[in-house]
Amino acid sequence: MGLEIRKSEFSGAEYERFTNKLFGHLDVLQQLLQRPDFGQGKVTLGAELELYIVDHKGCPLPVNREIQARMNDPQLTLELNRYNLEYNLTPVDMAGRPFSAIETEIRDVLKKLNVLAEQQSGQIVPIGILPTLQRCDFGLHAMTDLSRYHALTKALAQMRGQTYAIRIDGEDPISLRANDVTLEGANTSLQMHYRVAPQQFADSYNAIQLVTPLVLAIAANSPFLLGNRLWHETRIPLFKHAIDGCDHLSVKTGQPDRVNFGHGWARHGAYELFAETVYLHQPILPVCKRESAGRLLAEGKTPSLFELMLHHGTVWPWNRPVYDPVDTGHLRIEIRALPAGPSACDMMANAALIIGLAEGLRERIEEIIPAMPFQTLEYNFYHAAQQGINAQLMWPSGPRERLLRRPVIDILTELLPIARRGLLNAGINRTEVDYYLGIIEQRLAARSNGACWQLRQFNRLSKSMVKRRALRRMLDQYIDYSRNNTPVAEWGDI
Repeated sequence: MGLEIRKSEFSGAEYERFTNKLFGHLDVLQQLLQRPDFGQGKVTLGAELELYIVDHKGCPLPVNREIQARMNDPQLTLELNRYNLEYNLTPVDMAGRPFSAIETEIRDVLKKLNVLAEQQSGQIVPIGILPTLQRCDFGLHAMTDLSRYHALTKALAQMRGQTYAIRIDGEDPISLRANDVTLEGANTSLQMHYRVAPQQFADSYNAIQLVTPLVLAIAANSPFLLGNRLWHETRIPLFKHAIDGCDHLSVKTGQPDRVNFGHGWARHGAYELFAETVYLHQPILPVCKRESAGRLLAEGKTPSLFELMLHHGTVWPWNRPVYDPVDTGHLRIEIRALPAGPSACDMMANAALIIGLAEGLRERIEEIIPAMPFQTLEYNFYHAAQQGINAQLMWPSGPRERLLRRPVIDILTELLPIARRGLLNAGINRTEVDYYLGIIEQRLAARSNGACWQLRQFNRLSKSMVKRRALRRMLDQYIDYSRNNTPVAEWGDI
């Protein structure tokens, strides 16, 4: 969806041509994956960081175009809403000190963006959902005026109806109706891109899926929407409802959701996941290029598979495969469930934990899968989003890998040595491993994360001030701690 689309109305002939190209691209992808040189190269790590722009009262500030123009950096892109930005961080080699390299770049970028935001009487905030959002901050007036977002709004309206409902339980349950996608824009995340070899893709992908609920629970940082206390990671249900509508369940409609945790364990590799996207989901943005993927393949070149990648970008599993034609073609796993914030060091600790756990468990994944039904894993994911660090998840335990319901804190404490071993085996510097897993150990010991801190401060402040003032006061302190890059486990009470 980073592509600029020049129109938002399409003919039946355009849909038919696009669909034909999708199936042709699947054939080409299958052949590409069989090339001996495909996917060869260093293991790398990249990231995309989504951010809020707020004014000095903590309210959304719709100046993303102005900041982008002044920054003049191709890695900075416009997000769905006018008060959001996304920065595409520079990919780094996995071996050595990748997390500190990305953290350094995040901190440098935030400093530059804050200088530019201050010229607009604003500031930059990395946070899963801005707690001070109001209903008036959504609607077509709030959407970044790019054709791709208008096209997406129209396409989703045709698919699920013009008006859709959002209903999320919590301490202050919320029920909304909307007719555009700007509510989805309330979500900001840190999306990691992990390059993996094609021959180990299935095991790596399954391992990432397995540990995502654990890391989501300890990384939660989005407990509010419109001032209501909802899930610890409210981004998860909000994104799902904003795209599919809360009444769109596959068991009711027979149509699979476009926002999902997957349809089962990967059995063979990346191809089946791309094929699922083509077979299960109708195209909604049928934009075609003139490139002939089959001809380029026959010439020994690496095609872009533009149409397949565009269609793949209109389906949103929380972990998804990415094909990239760079370096004669390679595969990445895009890890999409983690929130933005609280601090740069916290975000990289989350990244280190999920990759360390996946690397540490990858060699045993075939033993673990029979003990973890996929529906149980999916339950873990949504329960982790709802309860955060307080979640009790199903986990294979004991000598016979029996499924037991256990506190996520206990599971992670037990698995930290495996994460450490996974990172070291991946070539990560030992000091780097100790530092970032140490941040996770701090959170486990404090039984706190970004969501816990936000909720605790709001509950304290709301005893002596009205809701909006309490949310603003809490956000002011959040911004101070985040700018100082203090790990969230060390954040004190206001």
